[in-house]
Amino acid sequence: MAPGQSTEDLGQQNQTMRAGEDEESSRGSRRRHLRKLPAAAGCGTFTFLSSAVAAISGLLMGYELGLISGALLQMRSILALSCKEQEIVVSSLLFGALFASLIGGFLIDQFGRRLAIIIASSLLVLGSLILLPYESYGIFIVGRIAIGISISLSSIATCVYIAEIAPQHRRGLLVSLNELMIVIGILFAYISNYAFARVSHGWKYMFGLVIPLGALQAIAMYFLPPSPRFLVMKNNDEAARKVLERLRETSDATKELTVIKSSLKDEHQYSFLDLFRSRNNMRARMLVGLTLVFFVQTTGQPNILFYASTVLKSVGFQSNEAASLASTGVGVVKVVSTVPATVFVDQVGSKTFLCIGSSVMAVSLVTMGLVNRNIYVNFTNVCRSQSPEDFFLQRPGNLTGVTNGSLKDLFASMASPERLSFDAQRSPDVARMGELNKTALAGGKSTTGSHMESGEVPVVLKWLSLASLLVYVAAFSIGLGPTVLS
Repeated sequence: MAPGQSTEDLGQQNQTMRAGEDEESSRGSRRRHLRKLPAAAGCGTFTFLSSAVAAISGLLMGYELGLISGALLQMRSILALSCKEQEIVVSSLLFGALFASLIGGFLIDQFGRRLAIIIASSLLVLGSLILLPYESYGIFIVGRIAIGISISLSSIATCVYIAEIAPQHRRGLLVSLNELMIVIGILFAYISNYAFARVSHGWKYMFGLVIPLGALQAIAMYFLPPSPRFLVMKNNDEAARKVLERLRETSDATKELTVIKSSLKDEHQYSFLDLFRSRNNMRARMLVGLTLVFFVQTTGQPNILFYASTVLKSVGFQSNEAASLASTGVGVVKVVSTVPATVFVDQVGSKTFLCIGSSVMAVSLVTMGLVNRNIYVNFTNVCRSQSPEDFFLQRPGNLTGVTNGSLKDLFASMASPERLSFDAQRSPDVARMGELNKTALAGGKSTTGSHMESGEVPVVLKWLSLASLLVYVAAFSIGLGPTVLS
């Protein structure tokens, strides 16, 4: 080998060694920088506090979703609701939520995430206040629609707000806080249903409990900072930088501000129609998301939340108190199963949870179907309302010195103009049911009682049905809960 060539090779080797040392030094510097990054841009106390206040929306949402389960047992007797009217009462919340979902994205982009949460909390307080003074079917529908708009708007704004104020390495955990608050709200709703099951006009206390909390959240959100990403969208970079410095507890948030600007610039490259195109696999992503949300609804989980007490009453938990207490188990199971699913979803994987949860759901539904096939369910008693006379007679201590004639006179004197106009609009089948109840009163017995006597549910089947329902709820929380969230 020529001497010149050997010298050249030696020079190249020395240059390569120096380059390797520089690269190793650079990697070490980057590792030291990454170790310091969480402290400089970590999840400070103020960030966690802001996320927790925003997540109160999840608590209110869960409470309103589970509340109707127990309130419906009282309201259908007090307002003499037919089957269709009970369904409209439950669905009115969803009508409001549908309307808010169509305009929610525009509102939070136009007016900000924080202001949208304040508006949603105020609207929930207003909707609840509408329900309390009156016992009118029409006014109740209006109030429930307002509450539906509120919880839908808050669910959109809250997740976006928490995601945008949270640091990247804590974003998943803080957003999951909203999901946890939803299931805790459902549990509180079922506890409230049980606590006020035997209280006169207990449904008013159920709906009134959220008013102080909703007002408190609206006031607290006013003192929290707006989303830094929203401020950048409105070309207010200086205010966004100050908010980031306050959230991250650091004196320089220039790098994160630059990242936000870059991500907004990337978003502008896409349009709404790109969701239906193959560009960057957007069409497949959208279909996966829509499919998951579709299965959340079609698996029947929302119906369980709305009608838990009614369903349990139909399978043998005969009193309102017993049905409400049994439905409280649904709330407990949701919380217990959601917490580990949310914590371990990143380690185990969403797909694994989805497969396990869906399989257990299928088994529990089949079991529930086979059990209920052997249970006599009086659908007339479950769905249709009792007459006011029946409701009055079934309450202890109300029969002293009261005859059939004086009882009818008493209810006639209690009838208000709204009640009379409502009775005139009742459907023919409910009117016929009322006549049957009056005939039974004259004969000295209630038709409802005779049905229950002829349809006694075996204890084993009753508890097996409840167990299947609880397993189904747990499997849903594990399979579709964290999967849709992530």
